[in-house]
Amino acid sequence: MNISFARFGRITRCGTMLLLCGLLLCTSVLHAADEVNVYSARKEQLIKPLLERFTEQTGIEVNLLSAEAGALLTRLRNEQRNTPADMLITVDAGNLQRAVEADVLQSVDSEALQQLVPAHLRHPDGLWYALSVRSRVIFRHRERVPADAINSYAQLADPAWRGRICIRSSDNIYNQSLVAALIEHQGEAATEAWAAGVVANLARSPQGGDTDQLLAVAAGECDLAVANTYYYARMLNDPQQKATAEQLAVVWPDQDGHGAHINISGAAITRHAPHPEAARQLLEFLLSESSQQWYAEVNNEYPVREDVAASEVLRALGEFNMDQLNLSVLGKNNAAAVMLMDRAGWR
Repeated sequence: MNISFARFGRITRCGTMLLLCGLLLCTSVLHAADEVNVYSARKEQLIKPLLERFTEQTGIEVNLLSAEAGALLTRLRNEQRNTPADMLITVDAGNLQRAVEADVLQSVDSEALQQLVPAHLRHPDGLWYALSVRSRVIFRHRERVPADAINSYAQLADPAWRGRICIRSSDNIYNQSLVAALIEHQGEAATEAWAAGVVANLARSPQGGDTDQLLAVAAGECDLAVANTYYYARMLNDPQQKATAEQLAVVWPDQDGHGAHINISGAAITRHAPHPEAARQLLEFLLSESSQQWYAEVNNEYPVREDVAASEVLRALGEFNMDQLNLSVLGKNNAAAVMLMDRAGWR
C-alpha cells in the first residue's frame, strides 16, 4: 500500500506512530481477506488440485486441513466462535446433517448456487450444497448371476440370495444413509424386516470397504455386493484391477420406482467463518463447469450440474434414474437407521 505523507503537512512523532499502526492494521485485514481456510474430510489428492486452481484464478490463498469427518465436526463444535475454518467439505449427506444439527454451519443465499445445484442435492435452507454425486447400487457377477435376476434393493432380502451377498458393516455411513432413505420411502417396520433379510443372506460377516466387497464377488465369496459407483469406476481405471472389475456388472435398482439411491460429497460455510465472502467464492468455484468436469474425470463421481457430462467410464455404466429424495432426510433419519440395523443384527 503506497501512501504519500506530503499532503498531511507536519506530523508529530506520536501521530506518525498512530498512522503507521493504522496502516499496518489495515494491511493485516486486507491480507486476511485474501485467504480462506478449509476443513476437508476428502483425501487431499481429491480436492487440493481444485483449491490450487482457485488460488491461481482469484489470488485467494487456501489453507487446507484434512481429517476424518467426525474429527472435523468435533473440532468445529469445540472451536465455536474461535474457529479459523471458513468451509467444511465432507462426504455423505448424513455427515452434513450432523453438522447442521451441531449448529456449526451458516445459510448461503446465492442465486448462482441455487441455479447450479438441483433442489434435492442441497439443503432446503442453503446450509450445504452438493459438489459431486455417487450412487450406492448392486453389483452382480456376470456369469453366476443373470442380468434379469435382480432389479431392486428389496430383492436383497429374498431368501433366494441366502449366503450370496457381501456388504459393509452397519457403522458405515454409506449403508446408514441407504437405510435412512428406505425408511423415508417405506417406513421403519418394512425397512427393519428388509435389513433382517439382508443379514440372513450374507455370505460372510461384514468386513472391509466397498472395494473389498467387489473383490469378494470376483473371488467367488459372494455373488452380489452393494457398493458406491466410484469404487467400481476406480477399479476399471486401474490397469491392475480392470480385468477383475470386468467380471462384475452394475445393477441399477428400482428404475421403475424411486430410482437408485444416491449420495454426495458436499460443502458448507461454517457459522463463524472469518472470511465468509471468500468462502462463498470458493463454493461457487467448486461448482463451476471446469471444476465439475475435473470431479467427473478424476474422482470417478457424477457431476452435480446437469449440463456437465459424466466421465467416459461412468457413461459406459449406462444411464439411470436416481432417487429424487432431498438428501437432508438421510441425516434426519440416521439415528433411526442405526438403531434399526442394530435390532436386525447388522454388525
